Amino acid sequence: MADSKEAGAEAPPAGAAARGGLSLLSQGESEDPSAQESALFLGGNEVKSRAVVKYSSAPPRTAFARLEEKTDLKLPPANWLRESAKLGPAGTTILGNSRKSKPFSSFGMAYDFIDSVGNDVDVVSDSENIKKLLKIPYSKSHVSMAVHRIGRTLLLDELDIQELFMRSSQTGDWTWLKEFYQRLIDQKWQRKKKSKEHWYQKAILSKFLYYSINGDGAAQPVPSATEQQESSSSDQTNDSDGASWPAPFEMPSSVSEDPSASSQGLKNDFVRNILWTFEDIHMLVGSNMPIFGGGRYPAVSLRLRDNNKPINVLTGIDYWLDNLICNVPELVMCFHVNGIVQKYEMIKTEEIPNLENSNFSTKVIKDIAQNILSFLKSNCTKEGHTYWLFKASGSDIVKLYDLTTLCEETEDKYQNPFTMPVAILLYKVACNMMMKKNQNKKHYGTVRTLLLNCVKLLDKSRHPQIIASANYMLSELFQLDEPKKEESSESPLNENSDESYSEEEEEMPDSDENGSYSTSSDPSDDNKAVAIIKSVGELSVPEKYKSIHQIRPSCAFPVCHDTEERCRLVLSYVLEGLKSVDSSIKKESDLPAADPNTPIPLKYEDESTRGGPEGLEKQMALFLDKMGSLQKGNYSSQSGMIPGSWQHKMKLQLILKSSKAYYVLSDAAMSLQKYGRALRYIKLALQSHDTYCCLCTNMLSEVLLFLSQYLTLCGDIQLMLAQNASNRAAHLEEFNYQTKEDQEILHSLHRESSCQGFAWATDLSTDLESQLSVSCKCYEAANEILQFSDLKSQNPEHYVQVLKRMGNIRNEIGVFYMNQAAALQSERLVSKTVSTAEQQLWKKSFSCFEKGIHNFESIDDATNAALLLCNTGRLMRICAQAHCGAGDEFKREFSPEEGLYYNKAVDYYLKALRSLGTRDIHPAVWDSVNWELSTTYFTMATLQQDYAPLSRKAQEQIEKEVSEAMMKSLKYCDVDSVSARQPLCQYRAATIHHRLASMYHSCLRNQVGDEQLRKQHRVLADLHYSKAGKLFQLLKDAPCELLRVQLERVAFAEFQMTSQNSNVGKLKTLSGALDIMVRTKHAFQLIRKELVEEFEQPKSEETAPAADSSPSLNREEVTKLLSIFESRLSFLLLQSIKLLSSTKKKTSSILDEDIVLKTNKQVYSQLLRATANKNASLLERVDLLIHLLDQLARGGGSSAVVQ
Repeated sequence: MADSKEAGAEAPPAGAAARGGLSLLSQGESEDPSAQESALFLGGNEVKSRAVVKYSSAPPRTAFARLEEKTDLKLPPANWLRESAKLGPAGTTILGNSRKSKPFSSFGMAYDFIDSVGNDVDVVSDSENIKKLLKIPYSKSHVSMAVHRIGRTLLLDELDIQELFMRSSQTGDWTWLKEFYQRLIDQKWQRKKKSKEHWYQKAILSKFLYYSINGDGAAQPVPSATEQQESSSSDQTNDSDGASWPAPFEMPSSVSEDPSASSQGLKNDFVRNILWTFEDIHMLVGSNMPIFGGGRYPAVSLRLRDNNKPINVLTGIDYWLDNLICNVPELVMCFHVNGIVQKYEMIKTEEIPNLENSNFSTKVIKDIAQNILSFLKSNCTKEGHTYWLFKASGSDIVKLYDLTTLCEETEDKYQNPFTMPVAILLYKVACNMMMKKNQNKKHYGTVRTLLLNCVKLLDKSRHPQIIASANYMLSELFQLDEPKKEESSESPLNENSDESYSEEEEEMPDSDENGSYSTSSDPSDDNKAVAIIKSVGELSVPEKYKSIHQIRPSCAFPVCHDTEERCRLVLSYVLEGLKSVDSSIKKESDLPAADPNTPIPLKYEDESTRGGPEGLEKQMALFLDKMGSLQKGNYSSQSGMIPGSWQHKMKLQLILKSSKAYYVLSDAAMSLQKYGRALRYIKLALQSHDTYCCLCTNMLSEVLLFLSQYLTLCGDIQLMLAQNASNRAAHLEEFNYQTKEDQEILHSLHRESSCQGFAWATDLSTDLESQLSVSCKCYEAANEILQFSDLKSQNPEHYVQVLKRMGNIRNEIGVFYMNQAAALQSERLVSKTVSTAEQQLWKKSFSCFEKGIHNFESIDDATNAALLLCNTGRLMRICAQAHCGAGDEFKREFSPEEGLYYNKAVDYYLKALRSLGTRDIHPAVWDSVNWELSTTYFTMATLQQDYAPLSRKAQEQIEKEVSEAMMKSLKYCDVDSVSARQPLCQYRAATIHHRLASMYHSCLRNQVGDEQLRKQHRVLADLHYSKAGKLFQLLKDAPCELLRVQLERVAFAEFQMTSQNSNVGKLKTLSGALDIMVRTKHAFQLIRKELVEEFEQPKSEETAPAADSSPSLNREEVTKLLSIFESRLSFLLLQSIKLLSSTKKKTSSILDEDIVLKTNKQVYSQLLRATANKNASLLERVDLLIHLLDQLARGGGSSAVVQ
């Protein structure tokens, strides 16, 4: 069908096809690859013109037949008005270029080339309309055109007022426009009939074209009268049909509900569609001009002229523009006189402006084109409005009216015949842009403007599908699932008004320099007109209207300052869409009437919410059954929607969008710690999703993933509510609040479903256990959903998050039950046996920990697994403690049950360490586990030591087990690492050494026989006492412990002295014991410091309370230890004096010994006097001891014998 050489007469330059910017063709036609750019030099003026054929339905091009001279064109050829293989459809439908345009011709083209509309192309129109506009300054004839703006594109169509008013007379429609026209423009309006000359010229042209195709040049018999009647009526019918107007509100359902339909004048029936660039103006033009070719003339246009009538400027411009638009290089003119062919003449396109009597400047035509486009773009600013460009016959004034505004003043604003085609085109352009939204986020402002104007134009009751779809697309513009980057320049949320279209918004001042944009006091002006060109001569002035390409965007993409604002906008569009869908479902009368302003009572099952975990199990089982049935595609709608209908598909999409919006709102509220609000939103999200599940016939994996995410968030919220029980009243208030918008959306959901599928997950309970259980079930449900299809492997990150949360909530529940068991244990005063309730709580807690450990291990989370193993160890210790109360306190022994549970605890702590591997993985957790393990060993050893199970084990075995446990405790007690726990570790280690030393001391005293063992115990006791003393000296808050250790060491020295026989040995031991006494000075200094602070504290309490974090001194214990210390010091000094005196008598005097003896006597004397004074205060006694110890240290009393 298509001719590949149609667009140019000569071979194209290299790369021309690449420059053509070609797009899809309609009806399978091939587009012209030979797009050619031509620069024409005419009279010194350069005009750039470039044409690319986008679509052609013309038959293969044939050479025209040159008619013989004297051929009579009044006689019809044999093939006239008959179908021909060369011509395609008969008559001037294809070939006649004088055929009138249909009123919606530009819309037909726009539908076919939707990619070009709104962005790339400035004008879409019939070539006849373009020519008429460019001839305005030269012509006296009237101009009447409808102008519409879609994005940056203007659509121009002929507005045949004559035909419109004829219709008005018959039907009564359009009376408002007729009255307006008669009042302001032409008071004596009447239908102008076309002359016989007009029909004669049309007929002779048609016959000439058929002759040129036929080629035999012979006159044929005249058709019968009937055929003649058909032929003459054919033109008339074709002419009137071309201007037929669709009746208002009579758009067939195919058009109103399917924007792709083409009928009622919306069809693109041009022979060819051409993308024509004239200077810097890009136009999509429809043309029906016949093009002939072949032989010497590959492409020519054929014209018939009366030899008696010279070519005028208007005809010359007509011919020149037609050839430019179709890129035809030559024109063949056939001259006739009264229908008799005279001669042919060949004229090149670039020579047409210089023909005799037809001189015109191409530069002026260019200026006219730029000025008219500038004028229209500056004033046709409202998208979706119908503008009327009108110039009366013989007038120089051009006026522009806004018919939409005028129409809105009438009773029915939908009387504008352009409303429907404009709305559909706005919708189609927006759809097309949305298809490319990933590439063109900056065009979101444009898309939103298109859709808002589309919705504004349509009647909700008549076009629910388009309105629902437009609202859905509006909601899709707001990306809910992208990261929060409100400040980022890449985010479409920040695209401001300058991004709505590609040009800056600029208000043009009203001045002569820029043309007259507003009305003035001139009588010729019209206050109803949007803008007026006072004289057509202005259009010829270069750059008279400078606002070319500048568009004022009527609506910009809103800048959402936060997530809630964005989601609320989305939900407002979703609600409008749902209303449109619901209004179109006919079975509404079958439904019970509901007031959207009244909240719908939600009938929760008492058993499910009050029954605790048991009720939840039932709800979960029902839920999982439902999810399984979804995989099979079960469908249940209460409103009676037909699966597969547009209502069904659209409602599914809108409901899914609402669930996403509520999910994002819930997530945002969660981050703001508004947990009641977050639960309300996630409840709405799950109710939306429940309705989606009821309607869906084939559940997509993506939607199942959404559900898993919703349930995960719901679990998070329930957990946070459980942990923030103190603020429950505020959370409850937020949870119960509901906006009108939310109520209306819920009302729409309840038309399809009860929305109770997830009631078990979204109830706000006041019971902590219930909240934790619900949270756990949410995570379990989310995990189950991931198992349904291959979601687990497709979304590994989400799967890991769900398992982490499951592990965490099971840890929380395990700790909850463990704490309850501990509370029961502490309350157990009378009964010494373990209750059944405690055992049940242990089992529940252990089960939760076990499952949690499995969750973490399955995702290789060693740290959290270690923490849960640590908690399990703690549970085992609680179990051990529960068994320690059995039996009489006086006969109390360390029981086998205690040993069993403590050993289990040790096993779990060791597993935790193995799980971590090394300290580097998580130092804090590693240190914590080590501390707990050390504590367990220490507790076990302490209990065995204090409550030795002598009825079951030998003393030696117990001592061995205690020693081993203490050493293990010491192994896991890190005293060297600097941390907050270091003082605790040091105290623990000191206590262990003290206890071990005491144990070996006790063994030494009680043992008889084996000298080797006694010696070993003596060494060990001395070693541990020494280590304990050193560690206690490092601590600032353990003076009593240090004092006790030192006193025990002195007692140990005294015990050793009893077994010694020589005075030298005894003196050495005594010297060592006194040395230990002197070193206790540090402990007394700490005690003194605390006593002074206690003494001063009551004075300062009146002004401010003391903020002393150190434990208060146990005065009773200090007094007791002080008395023991005084007596032991007195005893040692006395023994020392006796031994030194006896030694002095036997041996010659040694100066050092004399000094020591003298010092010891002085100290002993002072000590005796002090102890005799019963009225001395504790502080005074401590001060005296410090003084005495200083004296001993200076006098060498503690080191009399150094060898």
